[in-house]
Amino acid sequence: MGNRILIVGTYDTKDDELTYIASVIRQQGGEVLTMDVSVLGNPARPTDWSKHDVVAEAGTTIDAIIAAEDENTAMQAMARGSAALAARLYREGRFDGVLVLGGSMGTDLALDLCAALPLGVPKYIVSTVSFSPMIPPERLAADTQMILWAGGLYGLNSVCKASLSQAAGAVLGAARAVEPPDHKKPLIGMTSFGKTVLRYMTTLKPALEARGYEVAVFHATGMGGRAFESLAAEGAFAAVMDFAPQEVGNHLFGSAISAGADRMENAGRAGIPQIVSIGCYDLIDFVGWHPLPKAFKDTPAHAHNRLLTSVVQTAEQRRALARVMCEKLGKATGPVVFLLPTQGGNEWDREGGPLADPAALAAFVDEMEQSCPPNVTLVRLDAHINDPAFHDAALQVFDDWCAAGLIGPGSSSG
Repeated sequence: MGNRILIVGTYDTKDDELTYIASVIRQQGGEVLTMDVSVLGNPARPTDWSKHDVVAEAGTTIDAIIAAEDENTAMQAMARGSAALAARLYREGRFDGVLVLGGSMGTDLALDLCAALPLGVPKYIVSTVSFSPMIPPERLAADTQMILWAGGLYGLNSVCKASLSQAAGAVLGAARAVEPPDHKKPLIGMTSFGKTVLRYMTTLKPALEARGYEVAVFHATGMGGRAFESLAAEGAFAAVMDFAPQEVGNHLFGSAISAGADRMENAGRAGIPQIVSIGCYDLIDFVGWHPLPKAFKDTPAHAHNRLLTSVVQTAEQRRALARVMCEKLGKATGPVVFLLPTQGGNEWDREGGPLADPAALAAFVDEMEQSCPPNVTLVRLDAHINDPAFHDAALQVFDDWCAAGLIGPGSSSG
């Protein structure tokens, strides 16, 4: 079990590299299946799924996409086809993990293919642009792995073999070792930061587990929020407690630490019940080793570490953020409760705290009350987000929804 690896690439130009990867997997006792996503040329040897099989899944033909005389259009068709084909093959139990090799074109395709596969399927992208800022977070599936294809733009050599062989061993090892989600207990998705700044998870997680639910807490520093959103889009959650919406502000105010433009939208789109709050809403995270934008030079800031610096939003920025959050939540098709603790949203902004700004907090509260859409129940709490009153209120909403049948029952084994 866990031995069958699907290898995807342009076999007309990368046959040597793809064949080398296959040889390493076979040497380690694995099995290989191959998919060709070439357009113009043909592989030296037949693959298990040809470029014609791939493009047929996209509802077109190789001749048609060649006739368009645009390589971007052609590769997008191959991306659609390969994603659909890989998803179908996985549902049929044909492979256990996937490795896709490519430059920027191949990586564009690889991102779509990996996003079409569920969490728990080992997904490895070997790319000349791995970890590049040109890859937007919203394109990354929750458990995609990337390895830089160093020195391999044209032909095999000892440098690129080091990367390719590691990738081959990594995907095979992952396919053998992975423990996919078992779905025996309904899953609650929660967003947070470390417990020095946000503490609700330390009491809510065991309380929800005692009710028979599994709880996954996502670190809302860009990629954590992306994973949260991708799982929400799959309908993986029975409910969400989206208590750390800082990534919405990061994206709004131009930070590179973004979870994508659709942060705080996918649970609502899927009809998943949402309890939402304001954990670290007032902070904008910037890359710590980049100079702060000029607009924030004189703003109070907290240097969390060498990677991350947080600046405090002004009153007007908080009003803008409140309007955006309300707009996003207003699209939800499931129930939404917004818990609004009026004494603050993180440990640093308590009264007398180093980042406290009571007037700006009051502006946010006022804007939330003015802009809250009719489908969202706004619950004002005379408390801080780290106070017991907050997690008590969250559990009360959760229990009420369970009693009303809006959230399925927890596992009795819990």
